[in-house]
Parts: sequence; structure tokens; C-alpha cells
Amino acid sequence: MRVLGIDPGLQHTGWGVIDIDGNALRHVAHGVISPDAKLPMADRLTIIFNGVQAVLAAQNPDQAAIEETFVNRNPSSTLKLGLARGAALVAAASTGIPVAEYAARLVKKSVVGTGTADKTQIAAMIGVLLPSAKVSNADAADALAVAICHAHHAATLGPQRRRAAQGASA
Repeated sequence: MRVLGIDPGLQHTGWGVIDIDGNALRHVAHGVISPDAKLPMADRLTIIFNGVQAVLAAQNPDQAAIEETFVNRNPSSTLKLGLARGAALVAAASTGIPVAEYAARLVKKSVVGTGTADKTQIAAMIGVLLPSAKVSNADAADALAVAICHAHHAATLGPQRRRAAQGASA
């Protein structure tokens, strides 16, 4: 199974693609979509949307996973991050592949072992788990961490979603 992980951001949206074969993980590709901060918001969101769609077309993942927006002290920043996340989420969902969402703490815990890990710790573990990745960008490393988190949790998502759908239709 091929998974696209997305770490959304208005300045830098990281993406990472891994292949999953049982318990084995293999790095495929990674990168960052970086709209010019001087552009109007609508143009920046369009660049993120088109960038994610280009990655989807080039890498042909079976599933995608995206980090949820965390609420920080600045409501304006949280809202702007949510806009970037929305652009990336719609780009992935528009292809028809399943898109999972994970809290930042769960991503960190899945990769590093603690939900309070910092970017340096995440990057170090990406180097251990995907030694061929050679990631030098924190946003791309975070996106690969989202993909790895999905690799660990995807098996339990299917039954949970079926139960939720059955409960909603009852």
C-alpha cells in the first residue's frame, strides 16, 4: 500500500510518500510546497491545492493521511493553518482515495514514542525508520511521520469507520 502523508501549513506544506508492505516501510519521495507569503490568501491556497494534486498524480498513493489542526494561542494563526489544511484535504479527497486525519500528538507518539516530541526528535526517528529518505526539511519529515502514523493505525481505522457508518444509518 502506498500512503501520502501531509503536514499542512500556509508557508510550507510538507508531503511524504511511503510504501507499506506488512511491517516494512519504504521511503518513496518527499518534498515541500511553499507558496510565496506575499501572495493573496486565495492564491496561496490554490498553490497548496494544485501542489498536493500534482503529488497525488505523480505518486499515485492508495491512501492519504493529514495532520489535524492544533489550536494554539493565536486564533488567527489557527484559522489560517486550518485554511491550508482544508486546501490539502480537499485536494486529496477529490481523487477518491481514503483520507485519514491524525492529531499531532498521536503522530509524534507513533513515531517517537512521546506526544510531546519536537521536530528534531521526529527528524531523527525518520532517519532511523526510513534511512534512505535523507530528509533535510522539517516539514517533509513531519509529513513522513504522518504517513508512518497512518501505517501504524490504518488497520484499526477500517472497522471503526464501518461501525460509525452503521451507527449513523441506524
